[in-house]
Amino acid sequence: MAATTSIHGMWSSRLAFILAATGSAVGLGNIWRFPYTAGEYGGGAFVLVYLICVAAIGIPIMMAEIMLGRRGRQSPINTMLALARQEGRTEAWQLLGWLGIVCGFLILSFYSVIAGWTMAYVVRAAAGVFHGADAAAIAAAFDGFVADPERLLAWHTIFMVMVVLVVARGVASGLERAVRFLMPALFVLLVALVGYAMTTDHFAAGLSFLFRPDFSKLSGEGILSAMGQAFFSLSLGMGAIMIYGSYLNSQASIARNTVIIAGLDTLVALLAGLAIFPIVFAQGLAPEQGTGLVFKVLPIAFGQMPGGQLFGTVFFLLLVFAAWTSAISLLEPMVAWLVENLSLGRVRASVLAGMTVWLLGVACLLSLNVWSEITVFGLGFLALFDFLTANILLPLGGLLIAVFAGWVLSRAASVDEFAMGEGLGYRLWRLLIRFVAPIAVAIVFLHAIQVF
Repeated sequence: MAATTSIHGMWSSRLAFILAATGSAVGLGNIWRFPYTAGEYGGGAFVLVYLICVAAIGIPIMMAEIMLGRRGRQSPINTMLALARQEGRTEAWQLLGWLGIVCGFLILSFYSVIAGWTMAYVVRAAAGVFHGADAAAIAAAFDGFVADPERLLAWHTIFMVMVVLVVARGVASGLERAVRFLMPALFVLLVALVGYAMTTDHFAAGLSFLFRPDFSKLSGEGILSAMGQAFFSLSLGMGAIMIYGSYLNSQASIARNTVIIAGLDTLVALLAGLAIFPIVFAQGLAPEQGTGLVFKVLPIAFGQMPGGQLFGTVFFLLLVFAAWTSAISLLEPMVAWLVENLSLGRVRASVLAGMTVWLLGVACLLSLNVWSEITVFGLGFLALFDFLTANILLPLGGLLIAVFAGWVLSRAASVDEFAMGEGLGYRLWRLLIRFVAPIAVAIVFLHAIQVF
């Protein structure tokens, strides 16, 4: 049995853990990626497959990751090392911890750049820049913004400073205090946007688009995309959920908390769709706009609709809050490892980790403009980091978590940590984590690297 508390501190309550883990899961993937992906693959049918995958893949792996974190009570690297030793297995399992931390670093490096875009768009929306602008003007403004390295650098720097300031203050004073404000604020902003969408004449159309399945529009590609979205949406395989699990009280129910977190994460994604699609339809715009939906399409709608200046500002502020809570969780695992292994104070460890991410982010933002000719395998740094994490590191990490929890960790250890006996609930989890989740994630992985 592992230590009952972490040297880094503990969540003060079950609610604090739920808010923090939900904040880690809820990010740009829910509010930016989910709506445009659902739009690309036909809406309701995609959403139905997504919900099934959250239940069959996402929840079992999240339970496993929280369980491993709480049992190890250390950074992901040291947790995997300690648990492997307890089970008499190879110490190479610590590489799973390294995989998660490296993945989180790479994600945060370009995530911070995109979060900087959302911060800039808060200012633009509030200043009325989008008012009356047509599609060509909005696209030209975005392209001009991305082509300006100085502006991108300024916003990227501001965002990373915000992240480091929170993480440096520790679990109770930093992470917990931030999510106690940011998560309720995020939900209030999102509900306000849905409330506005309900006043439009196209709310019923948005509702139908999201919840009326049309399986004729769902391709095999769409099914795989739904599987991938369900996995990535919950912030799995990057060490964030594992480190947050290490701060969880030993008496808290992992299964119950995981279901709540996954439910809240899914609720945010669906609410984002309900907020976005009625506005898109009301302006006669197409939902299948890809990554440009947020930065090129929605500003057109905000610029033309009544109250668009206010609601555009609220929407991009919502994106900032979502990005901030996720970014905090991405930096935390490395900070914990630096404190444990290099005996650094938390402030110094946070600054060192933050500076490393910031430098990687500079390479990402420069790859959009002055370094656009520098490529690796035909990809700039931002696109390369995105491809490596989304298509290789994340699914590989999730697959290894499932394998370790289901096949390496002893049955007695998982029964002890879940504290729910060996009834139907445990047997169902064990079936899903040993067979269903690994096979599903492996399929997503093989598809992503174009094996089929």
